[in-house]
Amino acid sequence: MSWKIQACLIALLVLIGGNAANGQGKRKVIIDQDAAGPGGTDMQAILALVNSPDTEVLGITVLTGDAWRDEEVQHTLRLLEIIGRPDIPVLPGAVFPLVNSKEYMLGWEKLYGKQVYMGAWNFAKGYAVHGPYEIPPMPEGAPKIKASEEHASHFLRRMVRTYPHEVTIYAAGPMTDLALAIADDPEFAGLTKELIVMGGSINPTTDDPEFALSPAHEFNFWMDPEATRAVLHAKWPRLVLTTVDISVKTRMGKELIDEIRKSPTPAAQYVAKYAEPNILWDELAAVAWLDSSIITKWKKLYLDVDVGHGAGYGNTIVRPEGRQPGLGEIEGEVQDDLDKEKFYREFVELMARPTPRATKNEK
Repeated sequence: MSWKIQACLIALLVLIGGNAANGQGKRKVIIDQDAAGPGGTDMQAILALVNSPDTEVLGITVLTGDAWRDEEVQHTLRLLEIIGRPDIPVLPGAVFPLVNSKEYMLGWEKLYGKQVYMGAWNFAKGYAVHGPYEIPPMPEGAPKIKASEEHASHFLRRMVRTYPHEVTIYAAGPMTDLALAIADDPEFAGLTKELIVMGGSINPTTDDPEFALSPAHEFNFWMDPEATRAVLHAKWPRLVLTTVDISVKTRMGKELIDEIRKSPTPAAQYVAKYAEPNILWDELAAVAWLDSSIITKWKKLYLDVDVGHGAGYGNTIVRPEGRQPGLGEIEGEVQDDLDKEKFYREFVELMARPTPRATKNEK
């Protein structure tokens, strides 16, 4: 090998090392999440993205979904304290949907029947259902750090303006924050790199009562259908969806929890303490974004949501190319099957590994 080639290789290695040391080249992501806790799918998805050495988490925007926003903000802050990443900003987002509401659903149920799951409106983890601004006792302890005073939708817009075409939005809750950002800045969606969504349901194979007789119903799309429709009609450069159909093929079983428990890291011990066997809803969306090779089959479909306020209010609507109405809906890349063993290995590794420290650019 000539000295010129050697010099070029050395220079390249120095450049790569310098970029890595400064946090350059990492994938910028904002986590838009309904962050119920402690533990569970929401928190474990956040951990997967924060624990990856390949990501720069610009912030976590939190809105009502599985639980009420203010309670979720506290669980998110406490998680970041536990894993040693209090530098990541937590931005409070929407407390209520644009149109839908718990009160409206009570009337809807009298016409069309009971909903199995309504998140903060009819479920609470370990205590009674409560109001939007109550924060029940936290098993993991209350955080000492505070949330940002900046609103989630403003932060989303500011970040994509700061890093145009570089920011991935990972959205695994209702779509209200994104709809507000779109309403305030029509160029917002187009300035992102891509939108990764855990949401929607087409025709899942499952005996879960939430989906078995209502296969097009999915909570994240349903809680704020008008917001979902705005998001699915925005001009994202790329839209990727993890739907119920592929999520129900996964399971957080005891064996995975026991494997994670072997690691002494704060993140792993948090998961081991609070995890419960369940479908890996949001975790699949997060890990598949980090490594798309775990997805073995894809579909391209045009997606929308029913906003007609009838029996199908909030249901997912899908059409293949050539059968879409052509009313502004965009084509999404829908995950259809996965390599489960590879996914489980990567998920366990992300939960068990040491949490990366903040780089100079992230502080």
